[in-house]
Order: sequence, then structure tokens, then C-alpha cells
Amino acid sequence: MRFILTTVVDITQTNARRGDDKHLHNQQANYHTMIQTIGLRVNIEPLSCQSEVADVKGLGFGDTFKGKQRYWEFTFDVEAEDALTLDMLVTDFDLVPVITNLDETTTLGTKVFRTNHPNDTNIVFKMLGE
Repeated sequence: MRFILTTVVDITQTNARRGDDKHLHNQQANYHTMIQTIGLRVNIEPLSCQSEVADVKGLGFGDTFKGKQRYWEFTFDVEAEDALTLDMLVTDFDLVPVITNLDETTTLGTKVFRTNHPNDTNIVFKMLGE
């Protein structure tokens, strides 16, 4: 099964380590947070993580996020069919802390992933199938 996670939180994979540039390290920390949150249920195969600046209308974010914004798309596969669902992702990610003030083009009201708030949803998920 293939999933796409889309967020306005900076999840850039930099491979930075402690002692490296703090900005790069914090981006990598958010990337690890994302991987570890998914990993609570399944092992994944990361396929891509890209950022883009475009109009976010129709992507499923809350009303707070409008117009052109930088967002990240993380695509991954899960081997076991039905091992992960969209509902599981929404439940697991809600209120997970993140580091902000990185390369986001928007200001997050709270420093957490929000999955089901009408105004502040900053991460959404899609299942593409096999």
C-alpha cells in the first residue's frame, strides 16, 4: 500500500546530526518524528520527500492555511496490506510535537501536528493503494 503525507511543517530530510548546523538538525528532527510516529504501527519504505511552494487550496489543510505556502509531500510504502489506515495516521499524528520556525512559509498556531482541527489542520494523508 502506498501513502502520501502532506504537511506545512518542515520535514526536510537533511541527515544532519547533533553538532551540525542547528537549523538542519531541527529539520532532520521533524523528519525523524514523522518516521517514528508512522513506525509506531508499521515499518515503511520511504520513497520520496519533496517540498513545493504552491496554492494549498484543496489539499485538505485547515482554514488558517491559504494561498501560496511551502508544503512537503512524503510518499511511502507499507508492505502488509491493511496494516495501516488513514484513520490510524490521523489518530497517531494528532498533537505530536514539532519544531517550527524552519523553512515554513506560514506560522503555526501550536507547535504540533494537527490532523482534525477545522482551522489548524497542518498535515493530511492519502492512500494510493498498490
